[in-house]
Amino acid sequence: MQILQSERNKAMTMSVTEAVESRRSVRGFLDRPVDGQALRRVLSKAARAPSGCNLQPWHFHVIGGEPMNELKAIMRQRIEEAPGGEPTEYDIVPKNLPPEYNERRVTLGEDLYCELGIARADKVGRGRWFARNLQFFGAPAGLFCSIDRRLGLPQWADLGMVLQTIMLLLREEGLHSCPQEAWSVYPQTVGKFLGLTPELMLFCGMAIGHEDPADAANRYTSTRVPLASYAKFIGI
Repeated sequence: MQILQSERNKAMTMSVTEAVESRRSVRGFLDRPVDGQALRRVLSKAARAPSGCNLQPWHFHVIGGEPMNELKAIMRQRIEEAPGGEPTEYDIVPKNLPPEYNERRVTLGEDLYCELGIARADKVGRGRWFARNLQFFGAPAGLFCSIDRRLGLPQWADLGMVLQTIMLLLREEGLHSCPQEAWSVYPQTVGKFLGLTPELMLFCGMAIGHEDPADAANRYTSTRVPLASYAKFIGI
């Protein structure tokens, strides 16, 4: 308990820059419970994220404990029944992704699989790894984000802002996360489990917990392109 409190006290002194630089997609978690009050603090603070016209279009479901175990069991069975997923409600990436963006996507996959020791031709190994997404990578807590399907693209941008805010606040609490659009591949199953009303569309999930530093997946950190490739400064 003293160790956990010490970790949290250290995290609470974290600067915004430190939170941004230490936030990354963690894909292996310790079997250590997450404090529900910490998650309530995070979501309460994250509501200050900007949203156009103050619509605040986000809807969250946070799960853990026995419901988490139940969902994991459902997904183990579902991925066997429908390994290709269910009819999706949006494209995670465009079907005709421009080359410069596709190169970044391919590099991410190749580098991560290389770190995991999964060969390009190992379809079974890649399928097994994808299935870990639907187990929250072993995290003890998970979050689902949904949006009212009657809203538009600007409100989807609001989801990005609130989700980033959540992930930075999780770092302040000494926690790590992994945003997961993979959950959108099974929208009907997840929607039924969560009891989503017809107007709500599942956007993504998020694994939340304490990083397992011994997990091979956590040795990998994705790269970023240089500033000059995406930013132009005019008159400054």
